[in-house]
Amino acid sequence: MVSETDRDRSLTKGLVAGLVAGLVATAAKSAVEMLHPRRASGETSSENVAAETGTGHALETKTGRRMSRAIPWGVGAAAGAAYGALAEFYPVATQRQGAIFGLALVILAGETVLPAVEAVEGQAGSEAGGETSSHIVCGMVAERVRSTVRGML
Repeated sequence: MVSETDRDRSLTKGLVAGLVAGLVATAAKSAVEMLHPRRASGETSSENVAAETGTGHALETKTGRRMSRAIPWGVGAAAGAAYGALAEFYPVATQRQGAIFGLALVILAGETVLPAVEAVEGQAGSEAGGETSSHIVCGMVAERVRSTVRGML
């Protein structure tokens, strides 16, 4: 027999709600970082370093700026969609109003993006300080938006 909760679960709805949540949370994270910058002016951003590392060569200033602005949105959308799908089938993932999701993002960034930045630029320490607070805000906003959008679907 299928329970009422099992019948309401939908991978598609979870992905859509999470995608929307990821984009809104990325905007919130960007706003927090504008108020409290993670690096001194003139330092290269981790997104720009990641873009240069991914392409294998230095990027022109205009291209580098475009790519460094696009990376957080793509990552935010993908992480949000994954979170939405996870929340659909494992509701325990949404505990603490999304703060746990935000902390998971800090850990993932620390294991992937920041070591690449450190290897290329030696700047991981300068960006790591503000990561936790902006990612927790991101996680909490993502959960609020995800649950709202999911309720509407």
